Amino acid sequence: MKKLKFSIVALFFAMAIPLQAQTADEIIANYFENTGGMDNWKNMTGMKMTAKVNQQGMEIPLEIYQLKDGRQMTVITFQGKEIKQGVFDGETLWSHNFMTMKAEKSDAEQTANFKLNTNDFPDSFMDYKEKGYTVELMGKETIDGAETYKIKLVKEPIMVDGNQEEDISFYFFDTENFVPIAVQSEIKSGPAKGQTSETTMSDYQEVDGMYFPFSMTQGVKDGQSQPITISAIELNPTVDDSSFSFPEEVGEEKK
Repeated sequence: MKKLKFSIVALFFAMAIPLQAQTADEIIANYFENTGGMDNWKNMTGMKMTAKVNQQGMEIPLEIYQLKDGRQMTVITFQGKEIKQGVFDGETLWSHNFMTMKAEKSDAEQTANFKLNTNDFPDSFMDYKEKGYTVELMGKETIDGAETYKIKLVKEPIMVDGNQEEDISFYFFDTENFVPIAVQSEIKSGPAKGQTSETTMSDYQEVDGMYFPFSMTQGVKDGQSQPITISAIELNPTVDDSSFSFPEEVGEEKK
């Protein structure tokens, strides 16, 4: 009898890991199905989001572009000036300096880490196994009064100050609609190093048969955050290739 009990317990623990992984996959599958279907997600070639960010009482217009080939950029309109941030043309990552308004290239480490994340368009969970990512269901947790499934996503390691570190995020999927309503991850560098960044998503709306959040906040968990209100989302937009190019100085062009 003791051997039988031991065998049952051993069998239970042996089955626990694959059952848990299968449950995580079911949650992810429901998410893609409920937001438009996997075919629509895989056929997406790009996205343009028109939004406003609320910063210290001021509403600042911005446009966010993400393309399937990895090119990305955020265009901010401030005091009549167009400021580009996080522009990636496939090889070079650059942004306008807010003080000098000159374009500046990011260092090799930032560029390499950013390039890794371009694999995630249009969604980190799409074909995650082929990317070498892993997921794990951590149980349930209440976020802003809503019951959620907490899923741990581990992506390719990133470099931080010359050292390789794990890239881990926690996604919180609403248990009723199977859509993510929050994402948390550890801040690896800068003044907030060691704290937890948090992005929340809500107000999911339909766009060409697919569903996306139109209200977001970005900031530090249990700290300050910036509300972002999306007014429009355009799928598969046409974008001029030159928009992503690093603007060379006139003096450099003559050399």
